[in-house]
Amino acid sequence: MTRAERTRLSSKGQVVLPKSVRADRNWGPGTEFVVETTKDGVLLRPVRPNPVGSARELLGCTGYRGPARSLEQMRQAVAQGVKERHARGRH
Repeated sequence: MTRAERTRLSSKGQVVLPKSVRADRNWGPGTEFVVETTKDGVLLRPVRPNPVGSARELLGCTGYRGPARSLEQMRQAVAQGVKERHARGRH
């Protein structure tokens, strides 16, 4: 849905986005934008935070508290799990 609203450039070069636009887009204080110039004007794109987070944060959600494992060790553990599951008739 396209809606036209008016705003004004301040003496400091700031533009206030109308409340209805911020509410529609769920843009709160501190939202960061990429500003692109186009042939028709200026385009604001919100910077999306990484939805996954860091690897350390991801590991925290697994509940694993042991020592770090190598990729090869993980592959072997997955292969072993598949083998055991297959032996139980669950594949």
